Amino acid sequence: MATRCDQQYPTPPPDLPIKFRKRIRALGGSDIALIIKKCLFKTDVSFGHNRLSIPLNQIQQTFLTPQETEFLNSGNNEKKCSEMEVMLIEPSLRRDTISLKKWEMKKASGSATSMYVLVGKWNSVAWRNALREDETVQL
Repeated sequence: MATRCDQQYPTPPPDLPIKFRKRIRALGGSDIALIIKKCLFKTDVSFGHNRLSIPLNQIQQTFLTPQETEFLNSGNNEKKCSEMEVMLIEPSLRRDTISLKKWEMKKASGSATSMYVLVGKWNSVAWRNALREDETVQL
């Protein structure tokens, strides 16, 4: 679900539309929860980046099992990242799989910021759903 960002006056997230709830249940899902409400940045919709960043400090609810978290944490070195295929239901209700990774982004100061990223097919998702910078999406 995508809407224009309202950075000045944040609002609580709207309830997930019934059509999404029905689609999730039809696919066998039961724990429906808001993970993140995110304003899309230029890099989230840039063809060259091909990824949606999900900063850990913006995640509103745990969505991975302890085993999945451990798996994604196991590949964090400078050479490779562990990744897992996850299901994504797009704003159009199309179902697809996409890769989820955990990245450590090192800053010039020497500190690091952790984030999850959806990669691989993200450009196609953004294009099919006409996602643009400054729109808000919910996972």
